[in-house]
Amino acid sequence: MVSSKFQPSSNGDNSLQTHQQWDEFLVRFFSAEHLPTSPLQAIFEPLRNPTSDEMLVIGQIGQTMDGRIATVTGQSRYVNGKAGLRHLHQLRALVDAVVIGVGTALADNPQLTVREVKGQNPARVVIDPRARLPHEHFVWRDDGVKKIWIVAEGLTVRPPPQVELMVLPTNNGAIDPILILKSLNKLALKRVLIEGGAETVSRFMTAKCLDRLHLIVAPIIMGSGRLSFNLPAIEHMDQALRLQIQTHQLDSDIVFDCDLHKQRIVLT
Repeated sequence: MVSSKFQPSSNGDNSLQTHQQWDEFLVRFFSAEHLPTSPLQAIFEPLRNPTSDEMLVIGQIGQTMDGRIATVTGQSRYVNGKAGLRHLHQLRALVDAVVIGVGTALADNPQLTVREVKGQNPARVVIDPRARLPHEHFVWRDDGVKKIWIVAEGLTVRPPPQVELMVLPTNNGAIDPILILKSLNKLALKRVLIEGGAETVSRFMTAKCLDRLHLIVAPIIMGSGRLSFNLPAIEHMDQALRLQIQTHQLDSDIVFDCDLHKQRIVLT
């Protein structure tokens, strides 16, 4: 296990120097240049190299130390600190598309932008089999960014003018993550962030569709609330997924970078 650390400033936030380093790193990340050794390189270089199907899929979850992502009422802003939030925005700046489930869209009404850092906003994708998300939500705002609404076959749906409709078959009311990735791949959306919520990340993880998982743990204990994962039950510990990880400290938050590429299904 390898660990790296961003050096916080005296007020507990990352320094301006780190912002400057990010701007330089972002340019290098999308070039053919070698990435010099740094905390940014340690965390994000694994996201440069796609698998044999030319895609790279990363999941992200922000949670407490006892594995909770929200209170019993669904309130989750903000589990992670400012450095953890900035890390999430950095992830968004490095991908072609960010994917969320309709539950997260309805509960949080997220913007899914890179407001905290320099970079281009990724395409916004909402998995919504029953087409429940209202037209006025932030993810659908007309800002020039590609927006994709994934719904089930057989529905009569009229999307907002700036939103692309992606119609896919369902199985027991859910859409297969493999079909979603294949469809995004056809649109040249190669580097994909599965941002949430827990149900959506769990579905992609169970389907073996993740190359990496960034689990950002805040020094908080809730004692109750919504869990980070909803995975199939196991009977024996040898059935548990044991992860190869690196850890990185972001002020008071810890990022567990979990390498899942060996189990990732190659899209055909």
